[in-house]
Amino acid sequence: SNASASLGNIRNAQDAQQIAISLWNNYVEKTPQRTKLIDAFMAFLMVVGGLQFVYCVIAGNYPFNAFLAGFSATVGQFVLTASLRIQTNADNENDFKNLSQERAFADFVFGSMILHFFCVNFIN
Repeated sequence: SNASASLGNIRNAQDAQQIAISLWNNYVEKTPQRTKLIDAFMAFLMVVGGLQFVYCVIAGNYPFNAFLAGFSATVGQFVLTASLRIQTNADNENDFKNLSQERAFADFVFGSMILHFFCVNFIN
């Protein structure tokens, strides 16, 4: 009974590993380079936000508004980048028929400028 349960766990782990490998291979083969670049930037933003949070926990948050401004900038930029990724994804073409990729990028840049203007002003 115990051996069959551990055998089932091994099969589930192997299945999960096969699914993960299949997802990764599909991503590498079929995802456009531009989307991979956006994904890399989103991963960078996640790392930066995580580092800011860990620093705040370890070293303290004395200038709390500076932490809030920096963390809000990374979270806000992540959201704007996710929106850009959705709008420029070829699979979502039908949902954004009237929106060119250039317009989506211009909206991204404009939103990023507004976000950072408010974050810089919030630092004081």
